[in-house]
Amino acid sequence: MASASSEFPRVGPLAGPPHPTHRPVRVPATKHDQRDATVLGDVRLRYIDVRPTTERGPPVVLLHGIASRIEEYEELIDRVREGRRVIAMDLPGNGYSDKPARPYTLAFLEDAVLGLLDRLAVTQVDLAGGSLGGNLVLRLGHRAPARFRRLVPWAPAGAWEPMRVLGWIGSVLVAAGRGLFWPAVWVQSRFWYHPAWQGRQRALREAFEHYREVYGAPFVRMYFELAREQLTTSLFPIAPAIAQPTLLLWGDQDHALGMGKGVKRLAQLLPDARLSVFQGVRHSLANEAPEELGRQVDVFLSR
Repeated sequence: MASASSEFPRVGPLAGPPHPTHRPVRVPATKHDQRDATVLGDVRLRYIDVRPTTERGPPVVLLHGIASRIEEYEELIDRVREGRRVIAMDLPGNGYSDKPARPYTLAFLEDAVLGLLDRLAVTQVDLAGGSLGGNLVLRLGHRAPARFRRLVPWAPAGAWEPMRVLGWIGSVLVAAGRGLFWPAVWVQSRFWYHPAWQGRQRALREAFEHYREVYGAPFVRMYFELAREQLTTSLFPIAPAIAQPTLLLWGDQDHALGMGKGVKRLAQLLPDARLSVFQGVRHSLANEAPEELGRQVDVFLSR
């Protein structure tokens, strides 16, 4: 296996794109029809809306991780779309959606998700997502319980007690801006995939190529501000009030920031939750184990 230092990507010029990048160019794009919708007055979201021939239940909305994009779930979509409408979006500041020069908070992302559902006239859905997306799944389930029927978070950020010291470091990084983005995201990327996963190098190359394509001050701001808020807030206080049936998923090799202990505690705090553990998998379940993840999501949402 290559050493960590030899895996450091060549980031190239640090300037942002000369014009807003609305679609993937240098990285693989989803095979599904890419659409745009304006929410919250002036924020354009890139999204896909995959419809089955016959619907047998409410749609499922997929929410991606921090600094990611729709394509994170390309393989998962094929495994859950049978008989089910699938909606996935690039959250504000992420992927190929707008990156407004404004503060980035979890509440802002929640507002954007709700705004897109309103634009699509969708009243009730199931929610699924990992990492930042898993955090939002549970926060939205708590915020609007009548709108979200079943919840499937995996490795949700916020499955920990508030980390004040790391939050302070995050504040320093926000102030430092662009200069520390590349080393920070490189360190974080060491924990995404199991070293033995055969797709690891390709996934890392595509992730960093995506960053080069969308790089700019608002993207960097989004990354550090959302990371800081997630580190300094916890899902534990709201978990007992999240009553929806919940399938909580975790890879048993994912222990960064105490994730293993955290998801087990969440499973105890959530009133109607089942914990499923993936063996030999790290943080990115949708990349490392899309077939098994899709099977479990499909079974759970079909009940």
